[in-house]
Amino acid sequence: MGKMTRRTWLAAAGVTTAVAGATDLAGTTAFFGQDKPTNQGPFNFQDISPRELIRRRHLPNVELLTQNSERVHFYDDLVKDKRVVIQFMFARCKDICPVITHHLAEVQRLLTGRVGRDIFFYSVTLSPEEDTPQDLKAYARKHGVGPGWTFLTGTPDDILLLRKSLGFFYNDPKEDADRNNHSGMVVVGTEPLMRWTMCQGGAKPEWIATVIQTEMDAPFQGAVDGIRQADPVVHVQSKRAVNGSVPAAHVHKQ
Repeated sequence: MGKMTRRTWLAAAGVTTAVAGATDLAGTTAFFGQDKPTNQGPFNFQDISPRELIRRRHLPNVELLTQNSERVHFYDDLVKDKRVVIQFMFARCKDICPVITHHLAEVQRLLTGRVGRDIFFYSVTLSPEEDTPQDLKAYARKHGVGPGWTFLTGTPDDILLLRKSLGFFYNDPKEDADRNNHSGMVVVGTEPLMRWTMCQGGAKPEWIATVIQTEMDAPFQGAVDGIRQADPVVHVQSKRAVNGSVPAAHVHKQ
């Protein structure tokens, strides 16, 4: 058997990393950061489904606090059985955070009522020591955020675990510790079907919306744990590139 690459492993686990212009997280080991194993055995193999394996490794059920001071658990309350878009930011950021948040607010409008209905947006602060629920609520109001988009804070340890579990980290500890040096990528996922990818938060809102629709609405054959996905058409307004480079999606016609 040939050597299994990281991308092959992710594909086998149902994780997509190169769909419709979406891309791996630059500056990290890869999406859902996979380090090389340090132990060489003995191994204790268990019968764990791919979905459960992804949950254990990358979707910690940490307790978080919303902008409305409601206590929630990341996996059980926010991600399980849902289509999600996840951003990391902090309210006092003067650089990339306001840009990405503004873009996602435009994306929310482009998705015409889907956010909060069948797609859920989450923004997690990188500065839990400073960003109170009130700060996050003011930040959301400033950027015109609509219903279905939740801003989250928590303990520093839980936020660090969540950030690294989702693949938002640098291999250099000094670089990783600098919150101003965080990635501008956004996680896009359909948890029950194990479809996970990333896209550039700094891209044009039309392109981000197209990536989200392509990942969440593209035809899916078969089932995962008995769960099937509907087969809606991905509607794209234009065949030309919306981010100035290559087309972000195929156009599926009825």
